[in-house]
This record gives sequence, structure tokens and C-alpha cells, in this order.
Amino acid sequence: MIDSLKHQWFQLATKYTKDNILTESLWIEIKTQYELNARYYHNFSHIDAMLKQAETHKETIENYNAFLFAIWYHDIIYKPTKQDNESQSAVLAKKRLKKLHLKQNTLENIEQLIISTKKHEIILDKNKDNALLLDIDLSILGSDWKTYQKYTENIRKEYRIYPSFIYNKGRKQVLEHFLQRETLFFTQPYQSKLETQARKNILKEIELL
Repeated sequence: MIDSLKHQWFQLATKYTKDNILTESLWIEIKTQYELNARYYHNFSHIDAMLKQAETHKETIENYNAFLFAIWYHDIIYKPTKQDNESQSAVLAKKRLKKLHLKQNTLENIEQLIISTKKHEIILDKNKDNALLLDIDLSILGSDWKTYQKYTENIRKEYRIYPSFIYNKGRKQVLEHFLQRETLFFTQPYQSKLETQARKNILKEIELL
């Protein structure tokens, strides 16, 4: 998987720069962050899954390269004890991608896409890519129960600093917030394919907390 991800990163980055040293240094930083020992879910497996889903929707994504950059950087900063991971990830993405000479409006688009993953709410109303990114990011919610259960176990490991009585309360609040939404997913393909299963999974997890 790592070799494939590195190849994909180089394919993307070298569209904007011929500086292989820069491309390599950015890759090393990305790799280092996503391979941190404390990451059990928000790691390269998550990025790989998102990139694969993005590929299947390539024809419907308005700014595909910006979409891919947003995937690469949306969880690059991830500390369970912090509340500003997404904004910090967005800041870092903008800082690093400036070196690739991306246009300012593209940088701002990537920044907003990343920030939107904090509350998983669309903040770019006229940008259909925003809805799809959020659906891809949360697609794990609509997986089969065994896969979903593994996901919940990995999330719990990332928050292992907290005792169960604190974690369970916070997790339940997050899950109930999702259930209160009219739909968990924003795009028709994800609604039709994953919505029902996602709600079943969430309800079952709440029962087990």
C-alpha cells in the first residue's frame, strides 16, 4: 500500500513542480504523520480508502486535483485531545501546497474542504465537491457491521487517554448528532447505498456504549 500511495502522491505533486526533492520532502512529512503509532484509524489505510473512492467518482468531481490534495492533508494533524485538528491541517496544507505554486483560489478551496470535515457540514454551498468529500470521509459508517465494529475499536484506541465513562458520553453525543440530521450523507449515490446501514450501525453502537 505504501508504494502505491507514494506513487499516487508523486503523480499528483509533479503536475505542479519538477522539484523532486520538494515532492519527496512533502511525501516524507505526510508519511511520518499518518504512520504515527497513536493512529489506529486516521492513518494511511483511511487515506487509501478515500483515494480509491475518489477515483470511482473522478468524472463527477469538479476540481479533481484539489479534491485529492484535500484528502491527503485533511487528517495530517490529528491529536484526539485537541479541538483544532482540521484547522491546523488546513493551515499546514495551504503552507505546503504554496510551494507547489497552486493558484490562490485552489489553495483556498482545499483549505475550506479540509475545514468542512470538522463538523462534517457543507461550507462551500456552490461546490459539489464538498458534499462528496464529506460522504467519502464518513463512508465507513455505512460499512458492514464487522468492518464498522473494527472502526469503532480503532477510534477508541485513539482516545484511550480517556476513561470509558468520559469517552462513551462524548462518543454518544457525536453519534446522536449524526442521527438527528435529515440524512447522514449529502450525495444521492451515498444516500442510496450507505444511509440505511449507517443508521443501523450507529444505533447499534449507541446501544453498546
